[in-house]
Amino acid sequence: MPGIQSIELEITGTCQLRCDHCCTGSSPQAPAGEMTRDDWSGVIADVAEVGIPTVQFIGGEPTLSPHLPQFIDEALALGLEVEVYSNLTHVRPSLWNAFSRKGVCLATSYYSDDRAQHEQITRTRGSLDRTRANITEAVRRGIPMRAGIVEVIEGQRVEQAKAELLRLGINKIKIDRMRKVGRAAEQGAGTPTVGELCGHCFRHSASVSPDGSVSGCILSRFMIAGNVREQRLAEILRSNRWAEMIAAVPEPRAGACTPDDSNDCDPARTPACAPKHYAPAPTPSLGVHA
Repeated sequence: MPGIQSIELEITGTCQLRCDHCCTGSSPQAPAGEMTRDDWSGVIADVAEVGIPTVQFIGGEPTLSPHLPQFIDEALALGLEVEVYSNLTHVRPSLWNAFSRKGVCLATSYYSDDRAQHEQITRTRGSLDRTRANITEAVRRGIPMRAGIVEVIEGQRVEQAKAELLRLGINKIKIDRMRKVGRAAEQGAGTPTVGELCGHCFRHSASVSPDGSVSGCILSRFMIAGNVREQRLAEILRSNRWAEMIAAVPEPRAGACTPDDSNDCDPARTPACAPKHYAPAPTPSLGVHA
């Protein structure tokens, strides 16, 4: 599909964390979604057919989907580049093998080097220690990786978190403010508007939610162009409705801040991990699993 460089597939709406700023409102109580395994497999095939080069598996928390290894295999077999954006609080042993495949990279969110502050944001005890341990394991395995830091609370140790990520071996780091979408909007931060978007949504990216709704990115879920359970992805991306969405989102501004939390809304300007430039070889596990 001309112009679109990446698509986010929200393969489950469930997440172990309860972050107040979550752009999708995910939580342990949130349902996985209406999309079936076969539905997602069909979307992955459609992504390759329309020529979108990169697929990003997100959530919710994508590692909670039992089908994630299968989806990674299907995407790679079709020649797609793959990124998995995970909170990395728990990684099943079988997933390390999938993550270590050539053409796959990881991304995660990190909020503070201070345990209490990080857990205040995720609202989940032990989240910092588990995420840090799995970052260490991913780096040890040579898996290409990046991280996003979102400023959520006053006094947040953002620079210290960045310094810790660098010490852990992650060099691709983006810092962003909390966006007024999802749970942040629901809790009084404001009503979602196109002003919260970077401008690349719909033009260079697309996303599919757990119920099959298609929008320009995970942050623009309030702008629905269609549903893959009712139409093929190509039909939606070529529709008048999609063109209307593009027209409704302001053009990207030079130097505009681009969102980067559980997902990257700006794949055209900041390629996820450029996994084609890496060929990490699987290595025996040290048994570091959160």
